[in-house]
Amino acid sequence: MKNNGQKGILIVLSGFSGAGKGTVVKKLLQTHDNYALSISMTTRQPREGEQDGVEYFFTDKEQFEKTIAEGGLIEYACYCGNYYGTPKAYVEEQLGAGKDVILEIEIQGALNIKKQFPESLLMFITPPSAVELERRLVGRGTETAEVIANRLSRASEESEGIEAYDYIVVNDDLEECVEEVHELVNASRRSPVRRKEFIKEIREELHSFTKGAQK
Repeated sequence: MKNNGQKGILIVLSGFSGAGKGTVVKKLLQTHDNYALSISMTTRQPREGEQDGVEYFFTDKEQFEKTIAEGGLIEYACYCGNYYGTPKAYVEEQLGAGKDVILEIEIQGALNIKKQFPESLLMFITPPSAVELERRLVGRGTETAEVIANRLSRASEESEGIEAYDYIVVNDDLEECVEEVHELVNASRRSPVRRKEFIKEIREELHSFTKGAQK
């Protein structure tokens, strides 16, 4: 669906670890051309095969902190001694070009985004049940029982903030989940908060009719 010249929507996707949000994002980008994935800036070293400007914008601590001081990041956090953040310029450039920009971030960052960008669209991806979440985490076969327990504990904490989101989307069937997210994005494009210019134009036209009738 084309956005008819509208500015793009800033979409924040969050979800429990193991909910499959990364896979949902990847599928959205593959099947629909109106999305752009926000590229984070980080101070960690590139891993093998990673390219600057593709997986991340790689930088050093000094430059990152300078970007913070200049207000160049929408949100940022420090994990395991490294900074991660969302560059404001890149996001605004993509939105201005009409792209719907996806930010895949955790719940605290999502709420900060909503404060800065009230028109942003917040979606929470979840499996159909906690039992299914545990099954998926165990099924990865890449994490210890302790790590899985920590992820489930973290999920329990995150569940307390779900009401702050605009939509909750259950990822039971991947294809259905992806299309539901896409449909919700398109439906939200019709929200009055995202059609301010259209409302302004039609309101001005109606006022002109009223003025003409009063003469």
